[in-house]
Amino acid sequence: MNELKGKALNLKTLVDYSDGAVVSRTLLKKETGNITLFSFDKGQGLSEHTSPFDAVVEVVEGEGSFIIDGEPKTVKAGEMIIMPANIPHDVQAADAPFKMLLIMIRSTE
Repeated sequence: MNELKGKALNLKTLVDYSDGAVVSRTLLKKETGNITLFSFDKGQGLSEHTSPFDAVVEVVEGEGSFIIDGEPKTVKAGEMIIMPANIPHDVQAADAPFKMLLIMIRSTE
């Protein structure tokens, strides 16, 4: 991860798609939070779960399907969504592959 510090990064090229898989790459990991880049192949996703912390997601390529507290949301490249702490959510690449940047800040305030 140190090789990434101090450089301009193209998020679209830092993680590749993999057939039938979700791929993640941690860009920064600290006690106070993480920044992780994900790629989702078509039809792949993360099943419903909760997190004790708010999470910010920016879609960097394609569009993702999110369900937050039972409500479907579509987030396209260049858009972001905040997934609130302790609320069930899932993430899917329903119709086409997509990439997203997840920023998790470990704070309950």
